[in-house]
Amino acid sequence: MFAMRALIFFCATFLATTAFAQQPATHQLKAGPKTVVWGYYSASAPPALRVRSGDTVEIETVITNSPVRLEAAGIAPDQIEPSLRAIYKEVTDKGPGGHILTGPVYIEGAEPGDTLEVRIQAIRLAIPYSYNGFRPGSGFLPDEFPYSRMKIVPLDRDRMVAHFSDRIEIPLRPFFGSMGVAPPEASGRISSAPPWFHAGNLDNKELVAGTTLYIPVQARGALFEVGDGHAAQGNGEVDITALETSLTGVFQFIVRKDLHLRWPRGETPRITSLWA
Repeated sequence: MFAMRALIFFCATFLATTAFAQQPATHQLKAGPKTVVWGYYSASAPPALRVRSGDTVEIETVITNSPVRLEAAGIAPDQIEPSLRAIYKEVTDKGPGGHILTGPVYIEGAEPGDTLEVRIQAIRLAIPYSYNGFRPGSGFLPDEFPYSRMKIVPLDRDRMVAHFSDRIEIPLRPFFGSMGVAPPEASGRISSAPPWFHAGNLDNKELVAGTTLYIPVQARGALFEVGDGHAAQGNGEVDITALETSLTGVFQFIVRKDLHLRWPRGETPRITSLWA
């Protein structure tokens, strides 16, 4: 009788411990020199964090601009994020693109042919300012504006508006311009600038908090990266930038073995979009 009770107790304890161990976990990934990649997606990039399918991660991202340029445009030195200064000082492996992306996040069990479901649970403004800029030869109207300019646009986080001028306020709908996974290993390092079937620099203003992005996995672990925070944007970056800023996002990652996509797909409460 004692042996039977001991066996039952052991089995119950084992099952409870196993169930507890398999519960989704919550992680935090801060932006810093050791947790960002600068300007690329690659299957050989070392993971900054490893998680399980179903886990949730709070991810910090930084504005894609230099402390020197931000200060020259009028930002006080004490308003520059220390993490951005450290990244610019210490990260030397850069390019071919220009975006500073936090990650990669390795999701256990993700294999080529699977789909990574990315639930965007929350997006928060990390700093009280943004910028918009353009340069000669870029954007939709390069001939009309053959010069360079960068404008600092303050953000009111209580009212969720950008103060563009005394007469213009812009409603804020923050989202990440770049969210993607590693390309196939054979593709090597690819630029963060053009989107592809790995997602990447989609610049889709509909991918706000409460939406879901489905990305076809191209490399083991998926290797998710995120950055290029936008406080607001119109239908595309007409002058090559939006209201660029630093954002913190909360993401839940789910490996879908039952879903096989060739191109990324986004779902919002209103629409389903397929990019090809």
